[in-house]
Amino acid sequence: MEMNAMRHKKNLSRHLVISILFTGLVLTLPLSALAEDKESIDTLRRMGNAFAGIAEKASPAVVGIKAEKTVTFEYPAIEDWPFGSPFDPFGDDLFDRFFRRRSPQRSTPQRRSEQKQTAQGSGFIITGDGYILTSTHLVGEADKVFVKVGEKPEVEATVKGTDPESDVAVVKIEGDNLPYLELADSDALSVGEWVVAIGNPFGLSHTITAGIVSAKGRSGFGITSYEDFIQTDAAINPGNSGGPLLNLNGEVVGINTFIISRSGGFMGIGFAIPINMAKEIYQELRESGKVVRGYLGILYKELTPELAEALGLEEDTKGVVINQVMEGSPSDKAGLKRYDVIVEFEGRPVEKGTEFLNRVSKLEPGTKVQTVVLRDGKPKKITVTLGTRPPRDEIASGGRPSSDITEELGLTVRTLTEDLARQLGYEGQTGVLVVRVESGSEAARKGLRPGMLILEVNQEPVSNTTEFYDAVEKGAEKGAILLAVSDGTSTFLVPLKMPQK
Repeated sequence: MEMNAMRHKKNLSRHLVISILFTGLVLTLPLSALAEDKESIDTLRRMGNAFAGIAEKASPAVVGIKAEKTVTFEYPAIEDWPFGSPFDPFGDDLFDRFFRRRSPQRSTPQRRSEQKQTAQGSGFIITGDGYILTSTHLVGEADKVFVKVGEKPEVEATVKGTDPESDVAVVKIEGDNLPYLELADSDALSVGEWVVAIGNPFGLSHTITAGIVSAKGRSGFGITSYEDFIQTDAAINPGNSGGPLLNLNGEVVGINTFIISRSGGFMGIGFAIPINMAKEIYQELRESGKVVRGYLGILYKELTPELAEALGLEEDTKGVVINQVMEGSPSDKAGLKRYDVIVEFEGRPVEKGTEFLNRVSKLEPGTKVQTVVLRDGKPKKITVTLGTRPPRDEIASGGRPSSDITEELGLTVRTLTEDLARQLGYEGQTGVLVVRVESGSEAARKGLRPGMLILEVNQEPVSNTTEFYDAVEKGAEKGAILLAVSDGTSTFLVPLKMPQK
């Protein structure tokens, strides 16, 4: 009996101790959790205050931009339209033309119509006397440009210069002691760093979004010649183009440019031009209204292990391999040849193709540059005297300018590359991509628009611009040009008539 009583007392004591410990644990857990929640909330509050500070500091210098252009349409009978109404890219943002396909809308045609089109976007003041950075695709073709600063009335701006090769533009408004933004060093930007985008998406002025830098040095989209984009998940939508991408100090690290989207809305993948690239372009546009770049006159591809092996080189060899040398170009005169691998330029190694193009462009025409190439596996030194880079359309056509006939038709094309085919949904196809259609032209009247792919001319396949121009010229001699065109979902036959002289 006494043994049982003692055992019972020990069990009671054990249960009591366990109960006390359990009760203490339960009582302390909520206090610890509350402390952690308070710390987290304080962290979020500090972050919110940081974003609010950036917005307060930067917003006065972010402006709304409205570009106006008057276009004339000459409409045929509606049964002649394979795609619906004529398409003019002026009213669309850049990503619309290259990354979003919309179903054509039919409308009642008229014989002749003059319309005023407007495009809205963003920009930001960078000097107290009113110089503004924005996007070429917003103001480059405008008849008039208007700028709205804060709550003040719109004022007409002067376009000081545009650069389609980079999509950077400079406009100017009159003023003194205007609010302006400081420009940062975009090379110092780190992946994972917080950034803030400010602009006028869908006409909603001074909209602020935040995100991180997802990647740097993005290229290969074929939208501009000089691509070194900052990728961010800060929300960018139509109307944000030309606005600033800011670091946490409120300094500009990039110019918001375009998004990749299946829906037309933001999907977490936006791109900005690094401000270091824009700084150099700004100076030239401000001083002379144009950008002059050095030019080699080659088409090239970044060396891959597969290419290196095929050329009999070590798989880890870095450089760019020449696909084509333009006739009469600086490279042609210097003796560069197809299959040469450029491994050194200006005494520095060549690794990435985009970086190489940027290095060439920064040099002045007339500069003599020592280049080292691998020819038949052996190094060879060649000195090239750089020329002046011609218009982008001429380079895209493989060194041959657009033919007179395609200009009369109002059509500009470029060869479809593997990168463009992947981005635009034309994988496995060959042809020439429509990159520009003049308003009121025969091409516009027949429904051709940027982003479409021309597969055949007069029942003959075309795989590059040279074949396309040759086929068009032959067709014009016969008096008829018939195109097989794809819009990514269907293929159409488009007959084109030569304009009457």
